[in-house]
Amino acid sequence: MKAKRNSIFSTSDGRNYLVPFALVTTLFFLWGFAHSILDVLNKHFQDTFEIGRAESALVQAVVYGGYFLMALPAGRLISRYGYRAGVLTGLVLYGVGALLFIPGSHINSFPFFLFSLFVIGCGLTCLETSANPYVTVLGTPSAAERRINLAQSFNGLGWIVGPLVGGLLIFGEDASQIALPYTIIGAVVLVVAAVFSRVRLPEIKDDTTDERAARPLRQHRNFTWGVAVLFLYVAAQTGINSFFINYVTEAGIGIGDRTAALALSFGGMGLFVLGRMGGSWVMNYVRPDRLLLLFAVGAALTMALVCGDFGWTSIGALFACYLFESIMFPTIFSLALRGLGAHTKRGSSLLIMSIVGGAIAPVTMGLIADRSASMADGFVIPLVCFVAIGAYALRYKRLVEA
Repeated sequence: MKAKRNSIFSTSDGRNYLVPFALVTTLFFLWGFAHSILDVLNKHFQDTFEIGRAESALVQAVVYGGYFLMALPAGRLISRYGYRAGVLTGLVLYGVGALLFIPGSHINSFPFFLFSLFVIGCGLTCLETSANPYVTVLGTPSAAERRINLAQSFNGLGWIVGPLVGGLLIFGEDASQIALPYTIIGAVVLVVAAVFSRVRLPEIKDDTTDERAARPLRQHRNFTWGVAVLFLYVAAQTGINSFFINYVTEAGIGIGDRTAALALSFGGMGLFVLGRMGGSWVMNYVRPDRLLLLFAVGAALTMALVCGDFGWTSIGALFACYLFESIMFPTIFSLALRGLGAHTKRGSSLLIMSIVGGAIAPVTMGLIADRSASMADGFVIPLVCFVAIGAYALRYKRLVEA
């Protein structure tokens, strides 16, 4: 029974990668926290610096811009020195960027905070470029989607803790303590870096036995379309998270910033985690691309209700969307990498580069909301993205066979 339970971490030659998987999974929590607290910062900076929604969206733009600029260098670093080097580089940059919030809180300059977040974004790029493809190869290839969804469940836990910490500290009685959560996480990240510097992670060779793996990367249509679709998914997710607090507090139902931040943490992100854990189990019985299609349809329907601005009904739909979008990133990532063989590390860096979608959507949604004076109108952007994701899932089998 035990061997069966751990089978997704075992390979055909009898090797078991449960321990490396558990170590790397801690990284998923750390970058989940880093991303989710941005959504609290967004609203905080609107109030503190008296800026509009489009300008405050630069908080997300600089982080995801770091992904675009750092993805290829991170890929080359990993190809030359291995996954462990990528992890260590990412942790150091993440920790340094977080600790920059200490002088930033004294300078109290929005551009300086943006620079600090950019450094964090560069670190997160290295972590994601290393960890996402690494967990897909820590066991049998047929269970890759299940493994990455399981690992990303812990990323979801970070998404819960971020708004919780941000809501209590940043929107607390002493809002000047903006550096406190970043000081804590910076110290924790550097301690984790010290641990990883002492740990030897097994380097996994890419499978080159598949005939498809010998083809040029651009001929893998599941990958090329996967890059575009992952861009759209991150755009949708980041846009929704960025303006969740704005949408809820502007709905006219008497909810304040702090309550909305806590609702995002326990409600939205709670459903997000449950969706990823449940999705990993459901993939025992349902093909990942089919489950992705089902969830994309659900997400599109909920976004349509959010755009309609129907009060509590739309807010309920906004929460439900977190359940439907839960499996999308890890599933798209794994489906896009399937069959790449020796191209896996380079393919991973290009997929991580596509995360720059998170820099574009919040600004676009903010501009729409500022001009229309309705936050609901901005959510048409995620709606379009989810429709495109559904189309990718529907055609996935044909793309793989092409």
